Amino acid sequence: MVRERFLVNLTRSPESDPDRVTVAFVMARSALTLDKDTVVLLSTDGVWAGVPAYYAKVHEDGFPPLADIIHGFLEEGGQLWACAPCVVKRGLADQLHPRVQLVGAVTAIAWVSENGVSFSF
Repeated sequence: MVRERFLVNLTRSPESDPDRVTVAFVMARSALTLDKDTVVLLSTDGVWAGVPAYYAKVHEDGFPPLADIIHGFLEEGGQLWACAPCVVKRGLADQLHPRVQLVGAVTAIAWVSENGVSFSF
């Protein structure tokens, strides 16, 4: 049986909405503690959250630095996907964290459609 899946769709950038970006990754990390197969999908301006130079600047009050949250998420088995056309549009392909996987809509829809739930931030 397929593990329950949890997809967080992040559409905001760390610079424009650091609180929302931080909470999205906290939610994703929390899903991992519940043994969910977890993906953060970076889409539209959310692809900036896959760029270390941008997320390294974020530290919201009451939370660990965003870089620590993202690195913990990846170390604990989370997957980080980015919308391929969104990345290309913004010219970010060579700036992404090496663990970011470029995907298209079909991949994300197929993945979450099999025993999954999606949250959007």
